[in-house]
Amino acid sequence: MDNILIAENIVKDFTGHRALDNVSITVPQGKVYGLLGPNGAGKTTLIRIINHITAPDSGTVTFDGHPLTQEDVVHIGYLPEERGLYKKMRVGEQALFFAQLKGLSRKEAEGQLKEWFDRFEISSWWGKKVEELSKGMAQKVQFIVTVLHRPKLLIFDEPFSGFDPINAELLKNEILRLKDEGATVIFSTHNMPSVEEICDNITLINNSRNILTGNVDTLRTQYSHNKALVNYTGSFDALKAALENTCSYVTDKGSNGKGVLQAEIKLKDDDARRPAIAAANEAVELISFAPKIMSMSEIFIKAVEASNEAMPPSFNDK
Repeated sequence: MDNILIAENIVKDFTGHRALDNVSITVPQGKVYGLLGPNGAGKTTLIRIINHITAPDSGTVTFDGHPLTQEDVVHIGYLPEERGLYKKMRVGEQALFFAQLKGLSRKEAEGQLKEWFDRFEISSWWGKKVEELSKGMAQKVQFIVTVLHRPKLLIFDEPFSGFDPINAELLKNEILRLKDEGATVIFSTHNMPSVEEICDNITLINNSRNILTGNVDTLRTQYSHNKALVNYTGSFDALKAALENTCSYVTDKGSNGKGVLQAEIKLKDDDARRPAIAAANEAVELISFAPKIMSMSEIFIKAVEASNEAMPPSFNDK
C-alpha cells in the first residue's frame, strides 16, 4: 500500500519547551489516520509542520513520494480547531472566495458548492453573514470549503467540536464517504468513540513523544490481554473452580436481570482458550464465551498513564 505522508524523527523546540521529540508517523493512502493525545501533547505542532505553517528543527516530511514543499499545500485540505471564517462576509460569497483561492473556477465552485449546501441542508444560509451563524453552522461551511477542491490529504482537527449528536453523525458519515471515494484523512480528536468508528490506524502522542502506533482493531485486541466475558447459567463457584487451571482470575459480574450470569476471566495464555471453554461448558450451562475487547478510551488512558509513570519529572524542563 502506498503512503501519502511520512514524517520521520520530527523534533520541534520552542522557548523552554520541546513540542515534538523524535515523532514519526506513516499515513497510508486512502485511510483515516487518527492523531491522538492529551492537550499539549504536540498534535497541533505536528499538524502545522505537515501544513508547512512551521518547520521542524530536525526530521523529514515526505508527501506523495517527495520532500514536502510549499507547493504541496494546495493538495492538503486543513480544517483547524480554531475556525477561520470572516464574520462580516456573506456565507456564499466567502465559500466562493475560498474555492477560487484553491484553484476552482467560479462556475466549478458554484456547481460544487450548491451540491454540498444541499447535502448539508444549508442552502438557505447562502446570503447570510457568517456572524449570524451558530458555531456548528459555521463549522459546516468551513468543512465544505476544506474538502471542496478534493485535496490528496485532508486534516481535520477536532471536527466535531460545536456539533450536536445529529450533526456530528452527519459529519462522520461524510468523512467515511470521502474515504470511500479515495480520500486520505488525518483525524485529530479527543473523541475516542469516533476513533473506533472512523479510524483505520492511530498514533498516540504524549509529552511530545509517540507512545503508541498501530491498527485500531489490532490494538484493541492486543490490549485486551486474553480477557473474555462468559455468559452462563448455573453456579459461579462451580465455574471458578473449573477454570482454575486455565485462567489467572475469574470475576463474578452478576446477572443481566434476565436470569443470565456473567463472569470476566483472564486466560493464562492463548493456548488456554479451548480448554477453558470446554471446562466451563462442563461446569455450567455456557451461553457465550467472547473476548473482552478494550475500548479506545481505555487504551488511551492506560497508555498515557504508563507513559507518564515512565517519564522523568524533568523531561520538559529543557
